[in-house]
Amino acid sequence: MSGANSHKALIWKVFGILSVITLFEVVLGIYKPDALHLSKVLGTSPLNWMFLILTLVKGYFIAWFFMHLSDEKKWLRRSIVWTLVFFISYLSFFLLTEGGAVGETFTGVYKSITRFY
Repeated sequence: MSGANSHKALIWKVFGILSVITLFEVVLGIYKPDALHLSKVLGTSPLNWMFLILTLVKGYFIAWFFMHLSDEKKWLRRSIVWTLVFFISYLSFFLLTEGGAVGETFTGVYKSITRFY
């Protein structure tokens, strides 16, 4: 029975950690501190970087504990985790640095379509 109780305690601990991270994200999203929201770092605001990093941390906890990656062999865990870390970092870099260009392109298209109406 103690194995079931320790597993239940682990689930509640991970739930608490995920809840604290989510609460922190919600508070940041509501208040949007000017120092984090109005400045730019690597193409976007530090607030966006914080949201991205905290979301990746939450995803890691979910995969590690609830998808039972912690019970797998070391090489399998690393191959899954590092592949996803690099892939998400790659996509996030392009999304955050080139997102403005996409917005400018569609703004021009929208203006050219609406001038006929």
